[in-house]
Amino acid sequence: MAGINLFDMLTQTNNGAAVQQVGQQTGLQPDMAQAAIKALLPAIAGGLQRNVQQPGGLQSLLGALQNGQHEQYLDQPESLAQPNAIADGNAILGHLLGSKDTSRAVAAQAAQKTGLSEQVLKSVLPMVASMAMASLSKQTKKPDMAGALAGMLSGQQPQPAQGGIGGLLGGLLGGQSKAQAQTGAMGMLGGLLDADGDGNAVDDIFQMVMNRR
Repeated sequence: MAGINLFDMLTQTNNGAAVQQVGQQTGLQPDMAQAAIKALLPAIAGGLQRNVQQPGGLQSLLGALQNGQHEQYLDQPESLAQPNAIADGNAILGHLLGSKDTSRAVAAQAAQKTGLSEQVLKSVLPMVASMAMASLSKQTKKPDMAGALAGMLSGQQPQPAQGGIGGLLGGLLGGQSKAQAQTGAMGMLGGLLDADGDGNAVDDIFQMVMNRR
């Protein structure tokens, strides 16, 4: 199965309903809402990779994906308009990016890429965080990943050759080859690291988040 791009997962689920919702909430046309999402996703990818490399970060992410209510943001995009959705997104950003200064820097760089205002992009960023977690949560709850995920949460580590969630997480930690990233969950993770779909995981915003102190 070909790798799935995170940008495609967010923008194609329910015929792009989440993108339309982002546009409605920010006054952006659908194409500009897509551009905003595409510019901001590498920050989420960088934050995820940086966090799982920290002690306990892997289990923390898996627990959040399994136990959170993130999926509603793709299944019912109108929920993105609720105050708790923005609060949820800001909490995710706090965990992934750290300080508000980093979020502001992400918005500033995305503004340079898209021509959109920093203020608009700052309002889009928590929605993108919630949508990204929703997409990852849906992926990790697929039947072929359930057993491996349960083992991870109980403290068992995946073997290098293991597929499913083990391969996905091994890739997130930097161990996957390009060929491996074309199957199953590892393909999904290849899409995560190439968050904006241009074939290059090392986006400048991604790199900025990875290098933050």
